[in-house]
Amino acid sequence: MADLQVLKQQFTDRYEASESEILVFFAPGRVNLIGEHTDYNGGYVFPAALTFGTTMLIRPRQDRLVGFASTNFKLHKQISIDELIYNEADDWMNYPKGIIVHLAKQGFELTRGYDLLFHGEIPNGAGLSSSASIEVVTAYGLLASEGYPTDTVKIALLAQKTENEFVGVNCGIMDQFAVANGKKDHAILLMCDTLEYDLVPFQSGSYKLVIGNTNKRRGLVDSAYNERRSQCEQAVKYLQAQFPDITLLGQITLEQFNAYKHLIPDETVRRRAQHVVEEIDRVLQSMKVLQENDLEAFGKLMVGSHNSLRDLYEVTGVELDTMVAEALKVPGVLGSRMTGAGFGGCTVSLVHEDSVRAFQYQVGKAYTEQTGLTPEFYVCDIGDGVKQIKEEL
Repeated sequence: MADLQVLKQQFTDRYEASESEILVFFAPGRVNLIGEHTDYNGGYVFPAALTFGTTMLIRPRQDRLVGFASTNFKLHKQISIDELIYNEADDWMNYPKGIIVHLAKQGFELTRGYDLLFHGEIPNGAGLSSSASIEVVTAYGLLASEGYPTDTVKIALLAQKTENEFVGVNCGIMDQFAVANGKKDHAILLMCDTLEYDLVPFQSGSYKLVIGNTNKRRGLVDSAYNERRSQCEQAVKYLQAQFPDITLLGQITLEQFNAYKHLIPDETVRRRAQHVVEEIDRVLQSMKVLQENDLEAFGKLMVGSHNSLRDLYEVTGVELDTMVAEALKVPGVLGSRMTGAGFGGCTVSLVHEDSVRAFQYQVGKAYTEQTGLTPEFYVCDIGDGVKQIKEEL
């Protein structure tokens, strides 16, 4: 986590000194261990919060202006609470702006202005949920500062609504939920349709999670994300001939799908649906094998997930496929897969601690030779969800 004294100095450099107290809040990034493109299909996902994320410093003002600044971007502004609208030129500021707008819509209006300073440790565009981290820390910090309740499930829903309706990304609930509700050394088995969830101990022992950033930037809004989502909706319509009550692919079992997949005449749509239903089954298997502490079996499920995302859902691309293929050549690697929406972004691998250095060197070298891009690797621990950072910490 960032040095708070340095951040507080940066805050006062930006906004000047004041007698009002500066409060500090933190929301993590997230990695999805398995269960990709299942969230908006009402299926299970299996994310975990990371120990790095977004720190937000906040201090009340005497007027109705909100100051937006970041240590990561030069762009900064002061905008009236009453004039917060989406503006493409405002770039990252649209996330906290949208949160303030949606808080007001739900009856949590701000009684005064605030100065905000964000410090992000999540690589932007890597697929580790930098936007969800900003949204959740903004909502939590503003609610706490105003004396409103900080219900983390409701905050996750508010953040998703902001991204859908204010920013215009048709995302599911997983990112915001994991960022808001994560717990140290636990993964979250989340049923996206009902928001029922279980915290599952993730005892990795002598194995580390290594996230590999392909440094191939991807833009969710401009990607094939919405196209995949609409193909899944088409598949549901075909399957309704047999299952009239279903509204999402997550509502049928793998056995039911295999028996009636012939009802989907379009081969591409059928392959998209097959990935989703099989991936949900892999998530449930993952929970079982992790409860038995069978990391080897979990690694195989990770590989199966990646292959399905590559062949059936077609959201990987040469960079992610290269990184996973090279990862699996390294002794001590139990599994590797793309994580996030795809089309660039990151992989997650389960690597024995004795092999981490060799992994970074070998995978990095082979990946650069084959793609011309320089990757970055993060050796991760699983951390807590959104929280206030007290001074003594």
